[in-house]
Amino acid sequence: MRPVREPYRPAAYAEQALISAILDGTFPAGLALPAERELALKLGVTRPTLREVLGRLARDGWVVIRHGRPTLVNDIWRHGGLGVISGVVRCAHALPPTFVDNLLDLRLHIAPYYARLAVERSAEEVSALLDERGALANDPRAFAAYDWRLHYRLTVLSGNPIVTLILNGFEGFYERMARLYFRLPRAKDASRDFYEGLSRAASRADGAAAERVTRKAMEASITLWREASLRWREAPEKAERARRPSPGGGA
Repeated sequence: MRPVREPYRPAAYAEQALISAILDGTFPAGLALPAERELALKLGVTRPTLREVLGRLARDGWVVIRHGRPTLVNDIWRHGGLGVISGVVRCAHALPPTFVDNLLDLRLHIAPYYARLAVERSAEEVSALLDERGALANDPRAFAAYDWRLHYRLTVLSGNPIVTLILNGFEGFYERMARLYFRLPRAKDASRDFYEGLSRAASRADGAAAERVTRKAMEASITLWREASLRWREAPEKAERARRPSPGGGA
């Protein structure tokens, strides 16, 4: 299992370590976990603590507890529920390469929906929220925080609590990925255009326009994310090449 920095509570540590091990394939879907005594020793926790953790993981769909038989690792990508999301995004190192692409594709389908409903139901509140963009600092962290707050409030104002629950599952992870995304100057420019277009739609209480503007922005964000993530992945390789001595070079 990949080492996990141990937090204060043994149960939290064990849960994080097991989730990480399931995601990175140490414990593959469909196979049994090690026996309780062995697993508790590996994790450095007591057996009662391990049982507590496995109970939580079973509730969220990570494992299937079979009394008197080994605990099975569940196929979370087929049988997991909303409770799996928060665990998945805490282990970014073990996520499939296509995870963020799939997340952005989901946003492409649901963001136009909740933006339209928010403008139709609460145009003035949406306008007030978008007015805050005037004080937005030109740095990735500020853009990431504002973009999260905007989408979160749009889901709340849409009146559909299910989309808020879905988005909340990605809290923290959303901002971490957005800070990488907003390192691209073109990403910040694209979002400024989105905020401006959505503001105009809200000023007219035009839900259909809000839907169109949001869909166009979400489509553009997928392309921009791929560019940003490519730069992010290439940066360590370029730094490593820069540290290497040139062939035949001196000290």
